[in-house]
Amino acid sequence: MKKWIAITAAIIVICGAGYYFLGNEIDKGASPTANGTNDYVIILGAKVRHTGEPSLSLRNRLEVAADYLQKYPHVQVIVSGGQGKDEPATEASVMAEYLSNKGIAVERILLEEASTSTYENLLFSKELLPENVSKITIVSNDYHLQRAKFLAETVGLEADVLAAKTPKSVEAKSRLRERLALLKTYVVGK
Repeated sequence: MKKWIAITAAIIVICGAGYYFLGNEIDKGASPTANGTNDYVIILGAKVRHTGEPSLSLRNRLEVAADYLQKYPHVQVIVSGGQGKDEPATEASVMAEYLSNKGIAVERILLEEASTSTYENLLFSKELLPENVSKITIVSNDYHLQRAKFLAETVGLEADVLAAKTPKSVEAKSRLRERLALLKTYVVGK
């Protein structure tokens, strides 16, 4: 009986330490903050509503990106995201339209419309970059950036970031799910 109590206590301590560690890793994701040095921004896709409008998480990403692109007119943007079964259009096309409506010239917007994961967002977006470009800026919600930077490194990119706020309505769920995704990424590599 005492053996099972000790094993259970050890499991609880290990899980608690892992939860805390992964939370700290997620928090580190919001730096280094982009300053206009990199010539390309990649906005990672997120859910598009059945109405064709970006979800609140995606809209937050797009607002941060639009402000940045207006501040740094030399920067090009890659909008990255395919079309889910319950989405009426690709995430990339919805993002491109949103940015265009915010005054970003369509000539500055490149679309990557085949990806279905963060890893693919970065891998497929890399194909749109000029050969000599390996430094990029990633735009995503704050909880997602540490994993995105790690995955960028795995495909040969170095990234600074722009952190968009995570909507309060999905923050707890997103941060819990991201801990598991980050653990998988650290173990498996993508």
